[in-house]
Amino acid sequence: MSLIARHLEANGVPTVILGSALDVVEHCGVPRFAFVDFPLGNPCGRPWDRTMQTAIVTGAVGLFESAEAPRTTLRLPHLWGKDEGWRDEYLGVREEDLEALRRKGEERRALRAQLRTEGRVRQG
Repeated sequence: MSLIARHLEANGVPTVILGSALDVVEHCGVPRFAFVDFPLGNPCGRPWDRTMQTAIVTGAVGLFESAEAPRTTLRLPHLWGKDEGWRDEYLGVREEDLEALRRKGEERRALRAQLRTEGRVRQG
C-alpha cells in the first residue's frame, strides 16, 4: 500500500496510510501515516468497537489538514486493551499447538505440489 500511496500522490491524489507496521511504512516514505500500535491486520481497532474505530479513522483523515510536511507520522493514542499484554502472546506458538501446525504445513505443501503438477500455480 505504501508504494501505491506514493504513486497516487505523485499523480495528484492525496493519501493517508493507516497501519501498524511503523518501521516498514516509514521506510517507504509515505506522505501521511497514521500509526496505531496494534496487532498487525487490525489498524482500525478492535472488532466491533465502533467508538474506537471511529476515533482512529477520524484521526487518520485529520492528517489531510494537519500534516505540515511530507513523511508526516501521527501516532494515535489508542490502546489495544486495558494493558499491553497482548504483545506477550502475539504470534507466539505454544508447545501444544506444534503438532497441529506441522500437520497443516504438510497439508499445504502437498496441496501446492499437486497444484504445481496440474499447472495451476507458478513454478518456483
